[in-house]
Amino acid sequence: MCGICGKIDLFGTPVEKALIRRMCDALAPRGPDDSGLFLSDHPDAEVQVGLGHRRLSIIDLSPAAHQPMSNEDGTVWITYNGEIYNYRELRSRLTARGHRFRSDSDTEVVLHLYEEKGPDAVLELNGMFAFALWDSRRRRVWLCRDRIGVKPLVYSWDGATLLFASEIKALLTEPGFRREIDPKALMLYLAFNYVPAPHTIFRGIRKLEPGSSLLLENRRVTIHRYWTPSVTGESSEPLEPGGVQSALVESLSAAVAGCMVADVPVGAFLSGGIDSAAVVAMMARHSARPVHTFTIGVPGEPRYDEADAAQQVAALYGTDHHEFRIGRTELLEAVPAVLAGMDEPFADSSAIPTYIVARETSRHVKVALSGDGGDELFAGYRSYLGEYWRTRYRMIPALVRNAVIRPIVEALPDSRETRAGDTIRQAKKFVRAAGECEDERLLRLREIFPAPVREKLVKAGNGGAGPDPALGWVRALLARVSGDAINRMLCTDLVDSLPGDMLTKVDLMSMRHSLEVRVPLLDHRLVEMALQVPGPLKLRGGVTKRLMRDAFEPLLPPGFARRPKRGFEIPIAEWLRTDLSHLVDRYLCEERIRDQRLLEFETVQDLVTAHRERRTDTSWMLWNLIVFEKWHEAFCGA
Repeated sequence: MCGICGKIDLFGTPVEKALIRRMCDALAPRGPDDSGLFLSDHPDAEVQVGLGHRRLSIIDLSPAAHQPMSNEDGTVWITYNGEIYNYRELRSRLTARGHRFRSDSDTEVVLHLYEEKGPDAVLELNGMFAFALWDSRRRRVWLCRDRIGVKPLVYSWDGATLLFASEIKALLTEPGFRREIDPKALMLYLAFNYVPAPHTIFRGIRKLEPGSSLLLENRRVTIHRYWTPSVTGESSEPLEPGGVQSALVESLSAAVAGCMVADVPVGAFLSGGIDSAAVVAMMARHSARPVHTFTIGVPGEPRYDEADAAQQVAALYGTDHHEFRIGRTELLEAVPAVLAGMDEPFADSSAIPTYIVARETSRHVKVALSGDGGDELFAGYRSYLGEYWRTRYRMIPALVRNAVIRPIVEALPDSRETRAGDTIRQAKKFVRAAGECEDERLLRLREIFPAPVREKLVKAGNGGAGPDPALGWVRALLARVSGDAINRMLCTDLVDSLPGDMLTKVDLMSMRHSLEVRVPLLDHRLVEMALQVPGPLKLRGGVTKRLMRDAFEPLLPPGFARRPKRGFEIPIAEWLRTDLSHLVDRYLCEERIRDQRLLEFETVQDLVTAHRERRTDTSWMLWNLIVFEKWHEAFCGA
């Protein structure tokens, strides 16, 4: 795992070495083991190139794997971040065709594969990656990001220069870069808690979308989506659950085996959930030594503490288990560091425990496997269950639904602070969304600020007037997918919220501690298999993630696979009234909001008052605004 950056100038202005060094320095935590840069050495050339790299050594720890790396004659250069799990197979084939290698790295395999196949080389790569390649013979720049979007890649293109990097902060080291907020991105952030690709919070910076590549050639930039998940959930013959379960176990086993390839110690995050437990079970199958496993325990918080369940899996497989017991103090102490690491607004509060577990894990291993992706592939979230039950709910006469059930549910007090209150909150979302059409229903289930609140919150001219960007965004996502209703929901999360939220969170927090996290459940072959399974089969009997539970139940402790899902959320509602109330006072005060001229203070004040008086739980909205204001202070100077 590494950090990459670079600049390409199309009008002959040499790239400054000092700029590439500044960009690399901004990415230092991503690669503390080595750094390097390449500058094109033809001062009179029309195209000038600078590439930078920060290295976290995982495969081939020797200097031979130093980057940026070139082919034998120095005509092709690459700066690369990620891991190619099938690189040994590809290397063997390339060697048989006459290619000669100077290192044992997967990076060099990408170089030689490009020599053979050009940009089509990406179709043969199995892994997580983001890279930039400069082909001096063709005067071509090729940027590429992995199919699922595990690794990030951002860029800026103004028609004359192309800047790119693993993180936005590296691009901002370019002198004179205009830090203008994109109004549409702001509205999307308020809706979803993150800024979805290809947008970033800055008008002049874009994210390269998952499964896409960018070619700069003949002074033109073209973006090509080389991989799109095929969602049908249909088969000419009925699928037998037992056969699907066997295929799932063997597919995950193969994916885990590939993810365990490294020249440094490899471990695994182990929660009390089925996904990480299944990954550990497969790791034990492929390891001759005890697997290193890592768990967070939260004493006194039964809603979040899954340490005992994780210990059962660790004991079953004899892992070298590390349990980090953290309390309220440790979580609160991590908040400033987490907020300081965001180079665009990102308000998923579970980044806080993720930061802590990554920090503690990095003291023992350089690579950790996680169970991310299982919920999006096999229907682990309650929103999918809501879609499953929606048809049955709508069998109730409309008069009863609208005149009896909904008013009663709406009148009940909701809160994230108790299990009962959170159930009511979810019930409100369900009854509000049940009568909507597909796009509006999906938005209702995902949004943080409801559309009317967003419209009141953002000043006209900053995105608060006109058609709702969030609804347009959801409609565009749905237009990309097919299949039954549940699989359509799953796939919109797979292509949007998974890379935009979950994977971004893990990448940001793990890279702060120079820890590489691999996600075997997101091996694209396993993803493609999972998306052919009908949605109702994944929720058979009204049970979330039914296929995963049934497939791995024989490999886990008795009763483990039937445990209810628990997300790891911090008690943000309580904290914003107690330990973190100073953040509300500082970042949502009248003077700041009015001087900034982006948000309507009266709406912000209403949200604060409603939460402090316990009229309704607006804590996630407040946290969203605090994160934005903290980011704005750090990156926009106010």
